[in-house]
Amino acid sequence: MVQSAKPVPPIWCPGCGDFGVLAAVKKAAANQKISVHDLVLVGGIGCSGSIHNFLEVNGIHALHGRLLAQAVGVKLANPSLTVVAAGGDGDGYAIGMGHFIHAFKKNASILYIVMNNETYGLTKGQASPTSQLGFEGNVEPPFHAMLTALSIPAPNFIARTFSGDPKTMTAVLEEALRFNREGRGFAFVEDLSPCVTYNDTYKLWREKVLDVSKLPGYDPTDRKTMFRLCLETIEQGRIPIGVMHRPKEPGHDGLEAKLVGDRPGPARADIALAPNLASYQKLLSGLT
Repeated sequence: MVQSAKPVPPIWCPGCGDFGVLAAVKKAAANQKISVHDLVLVGGIGCSGSIHNFLEVNGIHALHGRLLAQAVGVKLANPSLTVVAAGGDGDGYAIGMGHFIHAFKKNASILYIVMNNETYGLTKGQASPTSQLGFEGNVEPPFHAMLTALSIPAPNFIARTFSGDPKTMTAVLEEALRFNREGRGFAFVEDLSPCVTYNDTYKLWREKVLDVSKLPGYDPTDRKTMFRLCLETIEQGRIPIGVMHRPKEPGHDGLEAKLVGDRPGPARADIALAPNLASYQKLLSGLT
């Protein structure tokens, strides 16, 4: 059930990268002048999934791996809302992988933030889908969300940020929120958010991150070029960050525009008996 409640103090470990995301979301929403009542934050499972409890917004604690389905449902029910889904790499790239892939294709105008710390921090540091080879005995190569996102030909906004650079993160989230509020579709932002208790990667990631906008040939409107630049950066042992895809032409490509259009949405529809009596009678006649 959607509820509006006073925020509580964060329960994260001191120094957790999720604090950076919390601050950036709060500042980006304020800079975009999004009111508390117009913002819904759907939280996933894991440490990061409690983020909605720490902000004065309408919040939902979603089912494990199902936050995107619930966030899309909120947007379709009331397209006037600004909807943010936020969870971890385990929630999004393991049990939630099916919804992750289809979110790009559906292209509903929501923002999905994945706080990637390459471990299951809440359950004591096991290997996650993004863990490096050898971490806690991991024998599988890590999942690369940026390459997957860029491989899906849809007019989405795609970016990666780093909690060690909150200023840039705030700017990217602002752009993503504008993209959503203009009805242009799905915005995906993966944040590199170190777990200081079980996988403290701050120093390593500071040394390895590379802003793709500084690479020769950078063009976020060219999906093929960006896929190549990301892949080459990964093969060089670096971590690409920055805006990876930005559609060429602005347009109302969001799923909500196709399904709901200019109507207020089911959540705000007038369901009183008198103005809908004829429709109700027609519906009932088809059931007899």
